[in-house]
Amino acid sequence: MAMKILVLNGSPRPKGNTAAMVEAFVEGAKENHHDVTVFEVCSKKISGCRACEYCHKEGKGKCIIKDDMQEIYPVLEEAEMIVLASPVYYHSFTGQLQCTINRIYALDKPKQLKKAALILSSGSDDVYGGAVYEYENSFLDYLKLEDMGVFTAFDKQNKSEEKLQELRDFGKSL
Repeated sequence: MAMKILVLNGSPRPKGNTAAMVEAFVEGAKENHHDVTVFEVCSKKISGCRACEYCHKEGKGKCIIKDDMQEIYPVLEEAEMIVLASPVYYHSFTGQLQCTINRIYALDKPKQLKKAALILSSGSDDVYGGAVYEYENSFLDYLKLEDMGVFTAFDKQNKSEEKLQELRDFGKSL
């Protein structure tokens, strides 16, 4: 059964390693007739959360900040799966992706969202700990999402046919 999938790509490089992994995943998912929307969050103007609580009081689930996050909210409301994709900077997500993740708070827990996956790229191995910890212990737990997998690539694995095929196969398997 076809699923609506939202991919938040936190890489500032449109032709970089993370983008190649996302592209391979999307290719596989579309082959299985899933409806996939990718947002390149680094090309968007998305501010950090102000912790003003407007969204949970008078805003009734709407964020007071009117920026490019407004494009993402309607897709997020309909998505059944979310994929976070990022190069690893200082053992975690890029700042742009982190701001986007924090702003999901306005919706509290998107009603259709049931599944999640994580795609990470880096120059070296053993640097994923911070991002994986946040994904597993904050993101999955808080939103009560089923973990569909964590996919990592480093050094020569980046853009390798084996790694890209792994992502295509994952997308196709959903």
